[in-house]
Amino acid sequence: MRLELRGISKHYPGVVANDDVNLRLQPGEIHAVLGENGAGKSTLMKIIYGAVRPDAGTIFWNGAPVEVRSPHDARALGISMVFQNFSLFETLTVAENVWLGLESTISLAAVTERIRAVGGQYGLEIDPERPVHTLAVGQRQRVEIVRALLTDPRLLILDEPTSVLTPQAVDRLFDTLRQLAATGCSILYISHKLDEIRRLCHNCTILRAGRVTGEVDPALETNASLSRLMIGADPPRLRHEEVTPGAVAIEVRGLSLPQRDRFGTALHDINLAVRSGEIVGIAGVSGNGQRELLAALSGEDVHGDDAAIRLFGNPIGRLGPRRRRRLGLHFVPEERLGRGAVPGMSLAQNVLLTRSHDRGRRRALIRRGWIGLGAVAELARSLIGRFAVKADGSDAAAMSLSGGNLQKFIVGREIDAEPLALIVSQPTWGVDVGAAAQIRAELLALRAGGCAVLVVSEELDELFEISDRLVVIAGGRLSPSIAIADATVEVIGQWMSGLWPGAQVAGESHAA
Repeated sequence: MRLELRGISKHYPGVVANDDVNLRLQPGEIHAVLGENGAGKSTLMKIIYGAVRPDAGTIFWNGAPVEVRSPHDARALGISMVFQNFSLFETLTVAENVWLGLESTISLAAVTERIRAVGGQYGLEIDPERPVHTLAVGQRQRVEIVRALLTDPRLLILDEPTSVLTPQAVDRLFDTLRQLAATGCSILYISHKLDEIRRLCHNCTILRAGRVTGEVDPALETNASLSRLMIGADPPRLRHEEVTPGAVAIEVRGLSLPQRDRFGTALHDINLAVRSGEIVGIAGVSGNGQRELLAALSGEDVHGDDAAIRLFGNPIGRLGPRRRRRLGLHFVPEERLGRGAVPGMSLAQNVLLTRSHDRGRRRALIRRGWIGLGAVAELARSLIGRFAVKADGSDAAAMSLSGGNLQKFIVGREIDAEPLALIVSQPTWGVDVGAAAQIRAELLALRAGGCAVLVVSEELDELFEISDRLVVIAGGRLSPSIAIADATVEVIGQWMSGLWPGAQVAGESHAA
């Protein structure tokens, strides 16, 4: 037996994260841990990795009891972990971040070469000399996975490893994991993607409210049966109502922006229109200009021509985020902690980041410079209730929430603002199947109410499920739009390489 947990329990104020959890893992076994957001999965993995100390219970490693007091102890045993919320130093390079977790006898130059070799071997290419702060979320995920692989682990823990990977990258990662398992490496795999668990894993332990509620062979289950085991019910079905799109809400005309730094992506003649009452999806491999385009659309980057970006016909290219919000354009960034929410601030305080001047609210959150603390707390509580966020009240710090629950709160904050236009990046990153269905249903409800919605996602299944039209970004260029009825995974996958009709120049640039 490679790993055995007996009676593991962990309590926090007002929360039972793990309650008498037992789990067994054989050498070479790929074992899924499944549960809705806040079920205790990440806490359990952090206990195994030594990042959290249990209140009770015993860990057995290769048949002997061990005390894993820190990640250093875990790595000494051969345990490596890829966190859902990345643990990277933004001002350091990729190679420097990886180097920190390896033997001190290995030189930085050797680590740089190993990153290139392992990245090429497993289809996880990343520039070792690039600073982490210049990387998109999908690229940061690659860094975490490569760092774990370089330790030659005997147990690899993966917490939502494919949440921002493309289908092609997921297939390559699965090949990698199967190769590792064949060498005797055990893998604990957390994912809310039920298809992945059924394809990859040998066994599956289900957690609900911190307790083990079952263990099954996922290959013998259906998505529906796994969903019922996880959340106790079938996820809500999406209603994709027929809506006649209205006037153009978000329009981009010939937007070109130079490369801001040597690691960025220049934007080339971007043209895009999103009408009221439709959802347009943007697909693409991480690092192909999504970050730069979203910065221009949200108002974080105002270096473009004023008339290049329009909202209901009015030029807004030089307006900042606050002025755009007042005109009805809201934005959900891909990074939850640090951009979507301030980690150490309460949920109520985080409401004020984007909701301080709501259009048409009965009770203003700020009047004549005074913050209405009661109104702020009331709004935070309503968001927690409406979007089923598991949190210890409106005073809970953002960083105390699980990744999926914080995602629900941030997306809910912007949806609840009743925007005229909404731009959202990775809307269901790291949330469970039930919560993902709820968020997608809310986006469809916005569309039905006449809102223009632009969704950037690296989950093709999500884009196909909610979009009316798709475009692809590759090498800083945007493809023509294609109606969802005419799109296929194969076509979109080809376009992700820059190879759409009439795009020879784009394809050559991307390949270079």
